[in-house]
Amino acid sequence: MKARKIMVTGASQGIGKALVEHFLALGDTVIGVSRSKSDIAAENYHHYSADVALEADAKRVFANVKKQVGALDVLINNAGIARMNAFALTPVDNVQEIMNTNFMGTFIFCQKAINLLRKSPNARIINLSTVAVPLNLAGEAAYAASKSAVETLTRIMAKELGSFGITCNAIGPSPIATQLISGVGEEKINKLIQQQAIKKMAKVEDVTNLVDFYLNPNSHMVSGQVIYLGGIS
Repeated sequence: MKARKIMVTGASQGIGKALVEHFLALGDTVIGVSRSKSDIAAENYHHYSADVALEADAKRVFANVKKQVGALDVLINNAGIARMNAFALTPVDNVQEIMNTNFMGTFIFCQKAINLLRKSPNARIINLSTVAVPLNLAGEAAYAASKSAVETLTRIMAKELGSFGITCNAIGPSPIATQLISGVGEEKINKLIQQQAIKKMAKVEDVTNLVDFYLNPNSHMVSGQVIYLGGIS
């Protein structure tokens, strides 16, 4: 398989870092983006420190990517933050921060990536959502709302970008032992898992498996879809 040019946001830890390592192992050229530095060192890895919610940062990243690699085959919007809190007690500035990173960051990077993705014969956009959306999880109003917005954006982009040969899909991971849920109590995690058809924690490999499905050239007719892990519909 020909090496691809893949951008992953939120690339310095958790699912994002696992995706970077997965694609590097396959021989792809990977562009990682995150606010913090990366400890990954590879000849075919390029890392940019940037805030995905800032348009100026996005413009800088894509201008440099165009110079370095010329085009993109894949954009994976993984960057995200969560603040677990009861709705009545959630500070407004927390809501704004969550919406800026999770939704606006995804919106901005998708928009800026279009011209580079149009050059690819198998252009793909994959956005990360969460099972908190279909489960309407208490204590995650702002987080779930931001990811619900990402899902709606994904479906509309699938319609608008289909004529450019770009497919747009989303993945909703169930709980995975990453930093994102490190502050969530074990009791709450277990309660969430009991709502799944498959009653166990997911692994990052479950995400990479689904990503590989979306990226397969034979998946060119799959667009506007959101697939949740754990047997949740």
